[in-house]
Amino acid sequence: MFEEASEVFDNMFKSSFPLTFIVFIPAVLILVSPLPAEAAHEFTVYRMQQYDLQGQPYGTRNAILNTEARSVEAEVLSRRCVIMRLADFSYDKYQKALRQAAGAVVIILPKNMSTMPQDIVQQFMELEPEMLATETIVPVYFALEDEELLSIYTQTLTSSPFPGLLHRSGSGAQSKAISDWAITSLEGRLAGVGGEDLPTSSWSLTNDAFGVAPWLSYGADSNGSGVSMLLELARLFSRLYTYKRTHAGYNLLFFVSGGGKFNYQGTKRWLEDNLDHTACCKDTWRFVLCLDTLGSGDGLHLHVSKPPKEGTPQHALLKELETVVGSQYPELKFSMVHKKINLADDTLAWEHERFGIRRLPAFTLSHLPSHRLAQRSSIMDVRSVSPSSSRHGAEETPAGPHVDLRKLSRNTKVVAEALARVIYNLTEKQVQEEQLSSVVDWLTAQPRAAQLLDKDSSVVSTLEHQLGRYLKDVKRHYVKADKRDPEFVFYDQLKQTMNAYRVKPAIFDLLLAVCIAAYLGVMYLAIQNFGVLYGVIRRVTQPKTKTH
Repeated sequence: MFEEASEVFDNMFKSSFPLTFIVFIPAVLILVSPLPAEAAHEFTVYRMQQYDLQGQPYGTRNAILNTEARSVEAEVLSRRCVIMRLADFSYDKYQKALRQAAGAVVIILPKNMSTMPQDIVQQFMELEPEMLATETIVPVYFALEDEELLSIYTQTLTSSPFPGLLHRSGSGAQSKAISDWAITSLEGRLAGVGGEDLPTSSWSLTNDAFGVAPWLSYGADSNGSGVSMLLELARLFSRLYTYKRTHAGYNLLFFVSGGGKFNYQGTKRWLEDNLDHTACCKDTWRFVLCLDTLGSGDGLHLHVSKPPKEGTPQHALLKELETVVGSQYPELKFSMVHKKINLADDTLAWEHERFGIRRLPAFTLSHLPSHRLAQRSSIMDVRSVSPSSSRHGAEETPAGPHVDLRKLSRNTKVVAEALARVIYNLTEKQVQEEQLSSVVDWLTAQPRAAQLLDKDSSVVSTLEHQLGRYLKDVKRHYVKADKRDPEFVFYDQLKQTMNAYRVKPAIFDLLLAVCIAAYLGVMYLAIQNFGVLYGVIRRVTQPKTKTH
């Protein structure tokens, strides 16, 4: 077979030079031409939130990305991937990309948020809720910067004739709703001594974090600080409840709820499961103290839906907090903030409002004076102060929310002191800063968005183990959305790998097609007029004869 092919090619070369030229020259051009695209960089991207809450969609509704890259300064952004750095990000630029129907938006974030100026961090935190509130079909991704990614970004600014192509690796499938997702809550108790119908005090908080991107939501201050404080309070009071002399006649309930950033779904289900089946529970309940965002600041605010009346345990706790702060921590500013429950809002402001709807006395302690502040729900809420610098008193003011271990320890002492004074007359506590630091470090080392904390999550299992060290009857509670009328819906495709390729622009294909057409046209004319062309070439190349 090879001998026959060789004979055919040999005849082509000998008998038909034009045919040989037309067949082999394009083949050689195709073989030696460079590949149309060369892989430049592979990096991980984190998609913006996509969820439904009470039938209302939020965030981006698309996950597919396969388009050319452009900077936001380009005139035409339609069907292009807009790349911008956090330092250059603004809501107007973001809206420009959405108005022009961009193919996607990729926002490059610094690996260390504390290096960013305070005004840029604050601006982005305030824009996160607006980005989520605006439903869009444009896929929005976030990526952590590195040298290669910054190089690609620079090329989009300076090398517009040779844009890059961004492609999302993996299955390339569209995001879909996650069925039968279970939000997990944890409950533990310390039983009092002296009878059955003992007064009950509950300490509650939310464990999950929230931000514009689930895989970047670490929630250091909101609410990693609250979880750390709850575990330390559980350790302290478990030691007091170990000995008969300090075993109080109070039942203590510790509750770590899931889905707190989604209208406190875990707390709502727990109240439905317990209060609807336990008639005597309301009669013995003294107060519920919710812990939220307590890792920094020089103020403590007790948020209430209804001011406590004198002579009640709630009022006693308020007075003890004022006494402890005034006598031991004069630099700390304490106040009570009264805000009525607004059932017309889509979401509740604080967790204690869930208890207040059930007419249970509850309040939330936080260093934030208002629930509307952006640091409660931001990907900028990270552990930006190192434990060593916090313990040794190094002065460092990072940008954005953070956890200051000294202030978290101080706030924990205030809460423990006030609670002990209410439960029994015991005033000295030994708060372990090392444990607070280790818990905060562990919590902020991994994202804790509600979409990531399933029943098999290591965060949930470790919290359950830690509560089991100090409390009794630790158990889980699960919340699943109703299939017919779900209150919440989560979606997948939140973390993907993206490939950046260096490709020629679309105009190059048009130019190449024109060149090929011109080449074929010239070859056609040459074949049709080969005799004339041959004569011209022969006359030009024929050597001249000399005459004597």
